[in-house]
Amino acid sequence: MASLLLSPNKPINATPPLLPQCLSPRHNLNKTKILIFPSKPYTSPKPETTTKCSSSLSSLSLKVQLDHENIEPQTLVFHEDDHRPLHEIWKEIQGLNNWEGLLDPTLNSHLRQEIIRYGEFAQACYDSFDFDPHSKYCGTCKYQGAHFFENLDMADRGYQISRYLYATSNINLPNFFQKSKLGSVWSRHANWMGFVAVATDPDQIKRLGRRDIVIAWRGTVTYLEWIYDLKDILHPAQFRNDPSIKIESGFYDLYTKKEDECRFCSFSAREQVLAEVKRLRELYQGEEISITITGHSLGAALAILSAYDIAEMGLNIVHDGDKGHHELESTKIPITVYSFSSPRVGNLRFKERCDELGVKVLRVVNVHDKVPRVPGILTNEKFRFQKYIEDTIAFPWSYAHVGVELELDHTQSPFLKSTNDFGCAHNLEAHLHLVDGYHGKGQKFCLVTKRDIALVNKSCDFLRAEYGVPPHWRQDENKGMVRSRDGRWVLPERPKVEAHPPDTAHHLQQVLNMCNTQLEAP
Repeated sequence: MASLLLSPNKPINATPPLLPQCLSPRHNLNKTKILIFPSKPYTSPKPETTTKCSSSLSSLSLKVQLDHENIEPQTLVFHEDDHRPLHEIWKEIQGLNNWEGLLDPTLNSHLRQEIIRYGEFAQACYDSFDFDPHSKYCGTCKYQGAHFFENLDMADRGYQISRYLYATSNINLPNFFQKSKLGSVWSRHANWMGFVAVATDPDQIKRLGRRDIVIAWRGTVTYLEWIYDLKDILHPAQFRNDPSIKIESGFYDLYTKKEDECRFCSFSAREQVLAEVKRLRELYQGEEISITITGHSLGAALAILSAYDIAEMGLNIVHDGDKGHHELESTKIPITVYSFSSPRVGNLRFKERCDELGVKVLRVVNVHDKVPRVPGILTNEKFRFQKYIEDTIAFPWSYAHVGVELELDHTQSPFLKSTNDFGCAHNLEAHLHLVDGYHGKGQKFCLVTKRDIALVNKSCDFLRAEYGVPPHWRQDENKGMVRSRDGRWVLPERPKVEAHPPDTAHHLQQVLNMCNTQLEAP
């Protein structure tokens, strides 16, 4: 059976196995069905062995789970999927109503798929990142933008890379950056941080109900070392004229610092994002657009920070036409963050401002993961007097999480082993596995999609040994070495990557001009 599990790149939207017509789901979402499997004589189900699953569960995953838990197949209760088309309810799925009724009592099937889909965009940042210190390309992306999704077996997602994002290592988070040990390197100051991509496939746009702009941020491949560099020091955001809005200083530096001597960091990560969002908004003017930002770990912090920045700068406000008296009627492009294992980013005022701006954040966390607990261990959103001490004494170590939390527990998965390795609890693929099997608080864990459990061990050792999946199995063939014409093994040269589109400065200046105009308006 182990050999059957090693198919790590099955699409999450694969067609589920067909059910007999008498068992096919109806459109009443409040009911469940009992599916009878005639493998054994029927016995009355015991409440403690009843497992609630979606009807799209693959037969292989179902058998693996039943065998492991010794569950009688005929006792399975299947929740029906939400059969409304995604294009009709996409704003709800993107958090229009703060995901009310979509997380509990059961996780909405569309939302499950979207969380996993955007999580895989964040995972793509890890899978494409060169973190080999013996490579002169350490710290960059392995693939050209035009072939990015193709190289990751994600070409069927219907997105194209719009631009890559870079940040300077000249910040106070030294353990975050991967640098080469070699003398000749691609850049001494820059690290590749992620990408901006756009839905371009007509079928995908139709399914989504809009043209989606995705910003994906890379986390750290050095696991938790960067946490020790967090000093709990808050820095005024300074994106607008409210000094009470503050951000952890390391995140602020990572997002805003630039290095004039480096062509990749001549614009800060912030400037790259703002310029590109401005460009894309103009390019697709008149279309229904969404902005979705995702990231894991420190990348999740950047996702929340950039979402706030885009909204604070008014880049998601679109003027539709004359309203009379030279006033323009405006609408807001929805901004949604799907964050995974995010630390706290800013103070309570930062959280309140995100809410005021309508930034929607769904934070996926594992209760056993340490990263979401920092910074702000002493004073955070759980402290009843937090607002008082921030407003009254300007307490400098006060932090608050933003948005809605989806709390998962890896001990509920029968596929995962008990471990003291905190990296497993923090692992992104493990989070996506937990989303796949989560059905609501207090409900039995049961996989829904055909997403392969082998992906959990892609970069960690978390699966139980009986599944026969080796730990840390994903790696480049021969570590990227190829044989040259003369028979030598060498690391091939990579095509030069454009640092920034030539119109970056133009669009950035337009953003700043627009912001200044808004500030001067009465």
